Amino acid sequence: MSAPPHLLCLGFGYTARRLAREVLAHGWTVAGTHRTADGAAALARDGIEGLVFDRDHPLPRGTLDRVSHVLVSIPPDEAGDPVLETLGDALAAAAGVRWIGYLSTTGVYGDSGGAWVDEMTPPRPTQERSRRRLAAETSWLDLWRQHGRPVEVFRLAGIYGPGRSALDSVRAGRAHRVVKPGHVVCRIHVDDIVQVLRAAMAHPEPGALYAVADDEPAPPQDVVAEACALLGVTPPPEVPLAEAELSPMARSFYADTRRVWNGRLKGRLKVRLRHPTYRDGLRAILAETAAAESSA
Repeated sequence: MSAPPHLLCLGFGYTARRLAREVLAHGWTVAGTHRTADGAAALARDGIEGLVFDRDHPLPRGTLDRVSHVLVSIPPDEAGDPVLETLGDALAAAAGVRWIGYLSTTGVYGDSGGAWVDEMTPPRPTQERSRRRLAAETSWLDLWRQHGRPVEVFRLAGIYGPGRSALDSVRAGRAHRVVKPGHVVCRIHVDDIVQVLRAAMAHPEPGALYAVADDEPAPPQDVVAEACALLGVTPPPEVPLAEAELSPMARSFYADTRRVWNGRLKGRLKVRLRHPTYRDGLRAILAETAAAESSA
């Protein structure tokens, strides 16, 4: 009898945690990395092998020998991609690894002025963090081009889900409705990301690139208004971008606008989105939260 699939999550953030929960339920073994020993030890409570990893703490020798699938969600920094710098050679030689997924961002497309973009659109990032992502994408795909490794890249739109949505911002009193005419944001529910990743693992296509977004780009103020309506509260007033008090990071999210086409993940991977619009996603989050509270 063969061993169950073994997923290594390099970086164990929001999306990796949701994916791990899904594959654990199907009998997989999961390991995840954290930058601290305490963080790595905490993963054991969820049945996950915790490993300490960063540039100064490489993984133990032989870790990849038992791994079948690798998910990479650690972002590049000013020095480059920390995973490739420390594990690139080992991944190039890891014959037992059947799939490597790199989580990137639709930010690599830059500003299309609201026009539609997809996997065939030349990326033109305008933000430094997105330029780093594009450079990292290229390096990860070089593992496929130069070494034949089964790398796939997933350009994710804005991620939301339970504990990380406009509903949470409204409840916490942090929601605002900043308006920039013509500005829309693409987003994707975390469970649809998991669905895409699972489909890609089941039908790998080394060198593949996927733009991952839902069906309806929308102005961010509309999403906040919908969350307020679901919670039965009055939405905050709309504020023109020029008058909004935002941090430089928050303001940067209004610099680019684009619409991301998701046809390839539906065609190649046969994915049917569970939450095709933010309205569907917010209602599902509300239902999940209510169910969790009632069972607590």
